[in-house]
Amino acid sequence: MIVTHQDLLLRVNTQKNCIEYSKNDGKTWSKQGSVGSNGGDILDLLDNGSELLATTTKGLYYSKNQGKTFSKK
Repeated sequence: MIVTHQDLLLRVNTQKNCIEYSKNDGKTWSKQGSVGSNGGDILDLLDNGSELLATTTKGLYYSKNQGKTFSKK
């Protein structure tokens, strides 16, 4: 799944359990961040306006900095 959030394309890399971003329409991807080792596996992403939401196996997390860091909701 790819989410457009502000000026970035974001996706979940399930193999690395992290969020990746692209600034060139998905041609290349780089690591953006993760929910941390206590956050569980990332299942889904949602653009919620001013924040990015991540559903994980351990709950709901949010990011106010385009997925660089997440906090538990």
